[in-house]
Amino acid sequence: MTAIIDEKKYANLLARSLPHVIYTEAENESYIAALEALYDRGSLSAEEHRLAELLTLLIETFERKTYQLEPSNPVDVVRHLMDASGLKQKDLREVFGSESLVSEFLNGKRGLSKTQISRLSERFAVSPELFFERFKTTA
Repeated sequence: MTAIIDEKKYANLLARSLPHVIYTEAENESYIAALEALYDRGSLSAEEHRLAELLTLLIETFERKTYQLEPSNPVDVVRHLMDASGLKQKDLREVFGSESLVSEFLNGKRGLSKTQISRLSERFAVSPELFFERFKTTA
């Protein structure tokens, strides 16, 4: 349900804040501060709520473009999890079946089976999705 807004009040809010596409981190920080200031006031008027929606959209768009993570590959994910857990190749024998299979995987010579993905997911308590191959898409 969309609230009816007073266009003059909304125009005044827009004129004071001059929202536009965010291009810099400083502009993003400024918009975040403005959004927080709106919500800190408590109950928002329909016009303030509409401005908050606009600021949120602008912030989300900037952050999605700016902080987009590069696709990862399963080898990098496993290496990171091993490093973070202080594990060595031999520590994953039970996941892969043998140390030579661990080595082949870590050297990019072998992919992961469904069973290995399941075991890695359990071993590191993470989503199996982390171990799926991701391909970079062009927008």
